Amino acid sequence: IDTGIGMTKADMVNNLGTIARSGTKAFMEALQAGADVSMIGQFGVGFYSAYLVSDKVQVISKHNDDQQYIWESSAGGSFTITPDTGESIGRGTRIILFMKEDQTEY
Repeated sequence: IDTGIGMTKADMVNNLGTIARSGTKAFMEALQAGADVSMIGQFGVGFYSAYLVSDKVQVISKHNDDQQYIWESSAGGSFTITPDTGESIGRGTRIILFMKEDQTEY
């Protein structure tokens, strides 16, 4: 758990759900142009590398100006954001990776 400021629902949409903003599009274009995959960190797409080892990612976040939400995606360009009625994390962000069966060593 990161106990920083957390994200509002709008932050989740803008920062996790928008491929153009995330840098993923630029990274994929660079790869197609021959860039080395090790350059992933230069495009701000480190978060999306989670899909190399997981089938699904959940981000639970609470910002003081909003309620607690769960952002969830299995990649493929779609995601959901729902209010989280479970245990409160107080303030901050928790990331949960649902590991692929063949990636559990990581």
